[in-house]
Amino acid sequence: MDLIRLEDVTKRYAMGSVEVHALRGVSLSVAPGEFTAVMGASGSGKSTLMNILGCLDRPTTGRYLLEGNDVSRLSSDALAEIRNRTMGFVFQNFNLLSRTSALENVELPLLYGGLRSAERHARAAEALARVGLADRLDHHPNQMSGGQQQRVAIARALVQRPRVILADEPTGNLDSRTSVEVMAIFQELGRTGITILLVTHELDIAEYASRVVVMRDGRVLSDERRSPRVAPAGELAQAEEAIP
Repeated sequence: MDLIRLEDVTKRYAMGSVEVHALRGVSLSVAPGEFTAVMGASGSGKSTLMNILGCLDRPTTGRYLLEGNDVSRLSSDALAEIRNRTMGFVFQNFNLLSRTSALENVELPLLYGGLRSAERHARAAEALARVGLADRLDHHPNQMSGGQQQRVAIARALVQRPRVILADEPTGNLDSRTSVEVMAIFQELGRTGITILLVTHELDIAEYASRVVVMRDGRVLSDERRSPRVAPAGELAQAEEAIP
């Protein structure tokens, strides 16, 4: 069964007296563990699509099935519960708290889940270890490179053990080598069964995904599955050795 299924989804916004058609009949299915990149120019509908996939917004018409359940018309509280249980989010600007350690940043999604402090610490440390930062638990963002900060952000997305990670331009503030390191992490997460949905305007980044969906004018212009470029397995280890 598809993890994600959109059926003829539209999204319209009223801007004054003008009605904006952000999505115009999008149908899309995503299998568990698939790594999909979504590309498109500004105004193509890719951000609206990701907001709907992430349960941050609802379709105007059409259906969104997540794990076989129609979430198209759920209440805001119900959508928030699904986000917390199913989704992890990674952003271009990291969105870390500057005066808080890596461990504490990663713990944040767990604070309202009723877990004891020791369990929160253990899960956050586990998530940081998965992204190669087991020895950076007490470092603050200003003590880290941009690539390390993004890895903390990925660990924060992982700490709730999500089925899906949605990444919005996650390499937009990183140099090319560090971008490859981040793609290596996403590819490894995909191999463990986590579904990755990534928005990017960079074709060389999209090539690390096993599927590329191109949006234009609120529609899917193309949808191609192909053999992805493989991020070198040694990139992350080499980067760790170079960190002072």
